Amino acid sequence: MFSRARAIAASIGLGLSLLAASLSPAQAAADDGIIKVKSAYGVAETVARLRKDIANKKIMFFQEIDQAKLAADAGMKLRPSTLLVFGNPPLGTQFMTSNPNSGLDWPVRLLVLQDDAGQVWAIYTDFKWIARRHQITDREQQFAMASSVVESITSAVRAP
Repeated sequence: MFSRARAIAASIGLGLSLLAASLSPAQAAADDGIIKVKSAYGVAETVARLRKDIANKKIMFFQEIDQAKLAADAGMKLRPSTLLVFGNPPLGTQFMTSNPNSGLDWPVRLLVLQDDAGQVWAIYTDFKWIARRHQITDREQQFAMASSVVESITSAVRAP
């Protein structure tokens, strides 16, 4: 009985490993609500390219927060980290009319940071995860549009 259970567990583990290997890094990370896009550029260039793409798409830009500078001003060290806040109020408002608590996730936040190895990432919250988090089931088309837009924006920096 024990060896049969171990064989079943091993088969399930292998199946899950194969499934995880077949997913892109963005898809695999979506289970925790985080999408990471590897940038081909340094932090400053990544931020500049993302801001330019946001402007070209005529999306409202709210704020750029240099988190490393804020940390330095507080006497602490933080590797390069910049938060971009932007959005489309007519689109975001639709989510908030379905569940006002979803205002925690709007407007869109896109984090650009450099990891310990020096790699730069553009990181954002998966919109399908946001829909599940706030139990919004009546805005599938709008969530798909939001996902498409942020994927398009991050494609401006995506490493090959």
